Amino acid sequence: MTSMSRARVARRIAAGAAYGGGGIGLAGAAAVGLVLAEVRMARRHVGNGTSNHVPNADGRYGRLYATPGEPLLRLTILGDSTAAGQGVHRAGQTPGALLASGLAAVAERQVVLRNVALPGARSDDLDRQVALVLADPALVPDICVIMVGANDVTNRMPATRSVRHLSAAVRRLRTAGAEVVVGTCPDLGTIEPVQQPLRWLARRASRQLAAAQTIGVVEQGGRTVSLGDLLGPEFAANPRELFGPDNYHPSAEGYATAAMAVLPTLCAALGLWPAEEERPDVTRREGFLPVARAAAEAASEAGTEVTAAMPTGPKGPWALLKRRRRRRVQEAEPTSTPPSPSGV
Repeated sequence: MTSMSRARVARRIAAGAAYGGGGIGLAGAAAVGLVLAEVRMARRHVGNGTSNHVPNADGRYGRLYATPGEPLLRLTILGDSTAAGQGVHRAGQTPGALLASGLAAVAERQVVLRNVALPGARSDDLDRQVALVLADPALVPDICVIMVGANDVTNRMPATRSVRHLSAAVRRLRTAGAEVVVGTCPDLGTIEPVQQPLRWLARRASRQLAAAQTIGVVEQGGRTVSLGDLLGPEFAANPRELFGPDNYHPSAEGYATAAMAVLPTLCAALGLWPAEEERPDVTRREGFLPVARAAAEAASEAGTEVTAAMPTGPKGPWALLKRRRRRRVQEAEPTSTPPSPSGV
């Protein structure tokens, strides 16, 4: 599928999500269920896959930057098993811990991490997760990261429904005052046990959903980062290093790769990135595009950020497409005692 074709499909899905349509599904959705069956069979065959247990990484990061009277930065992670960090054994290897540690280093402030992501969750679980996050008005996060979409594809959830739930979650968090960064649907066509032609169908469905997610998120005032190709060329070239024992979830190195892609956008959303980095760089093929075109391009390239730019134009809303430089993220420092109900 070309970038222009993907843009048209993504625009239709996003419009269906916004205006209540429900009949637009993912390309090859009838066959994508076979992908899930292959993955489950492969995981049983491997015999050393991971359980649903994930390390608890909640707590304070950046203790070296503690300054009396300075407010803490609050980072909350929502989504599915990838957001939770399933597949690793140490808290410091989870994406939430890596992002909290990196954010603390850039901001030179303490960061309180809370992770409400649930392994196996689909986008329709975000309503419950957001309710948990916003239960206490005094503890609204400064920024939220959402990673979701893979289970929507494998469970054949209609794309319009998937995008509608994600857009609603972003809208509620933004209305409450939190910045929101969404890591869009990963490329399921890179899962090692999945063979052609199902691999191609899974890739197409994943990228189609990722593009539609981007449109929905940007229209609600959030930012997106494409995770698709992080589970593409890099994972395909180094499956033993970047996939975990179940050949499905990322390894510690895989999560570090994803965190490197998301961290610059996290910092930019909080105004912590250098001002010169916020201007589009034509040498990196950055610039302003209609949001559907930006979404389609981002779905095909890892680490690409899309954020709202001009309110509207001849072809609808416009967005800024950025290809931010990645910074090395080390395993996060051990967390301290998890935050108390008062947030300290």
